[in-house]
Amino acid sequence: MLGLMRRCWGLAPALVMATTLIGPAVAADTPAGERLKGKRVAVLVTDGFEQVEMTGPRKALDEAGAKTALVAPHPGMVKGWTSADWGQQFPVDVTLDEARPDQFDALLLPGGVMNPDKLRTEPRAVRFVKAFFDAGKPVAAICHGPWTIVEAGAARGRTLTSWPSLKTDVQNAGGTWVDNEVVTDRGLVTSRKPDDIPAFNRAMVAEFAQGPYRPGVPNKVIKP
Repeated sequence: MLGLMRRCWGLAPALVMATTLIGPAVAADTPAGERLKGKRVAVLVTDGFEQVEMTGPRKALDEAGAKTALVAPHPGMVKGWTSADWGQQFPVDVTLDEARPDQFDALLLPGGVMNPDKLRTEPRAVRFVKAFFDAGKPVAAICHGPWTIVEAGAARGRTLTSWPSLKTDVQNAGGTWVDNEVVTDRGLVTSRKPDDIPAFNRAMVAEFAQGPYRPGVPNKVIKP
């Protein structure tokens, strides 16, 4: 087993509800701590991830009842980054060599500059991310996190946001870049920066609760 067990807290109601999904939507009266009950979420990072962009969204997922696993290219510990210096170290639950996308229901991609810049040059990481999009599983990425999405070829035809310096990369990859605190497009949730984390968390939990999308559904963009 992947050591996916994490403690759970409770979370506020979701921000958006999807309509083009496989299976029933989560009931509006579902208790906050059970919105993601039974969902397994991979949190893909390597050294240099923006710490608050991992810990804040991961806590929101755990609070909603998900089982999260920190996935990294190497075993042991990964180091966070706190704006201008190294932060805390966190234990890796499963390495990319061991992790299989079919063991997870959704994917979280924190930002930071070093983290996605390293991951997008790691073929195992790019394949891992691409597999979620190929399967229609929901993905959430914040700040520089969409760099790996661009590398996986999954930005094409989608509307998303990110740290502003990624605008040209997104556009060159065939995506549409917008300046909003959170954007949801066919299961992909994106935000720009740490200040957007509250909105990002609400949209992420809502999308992850809906499950995978059917291939070929019309483009759906929600910009709260």
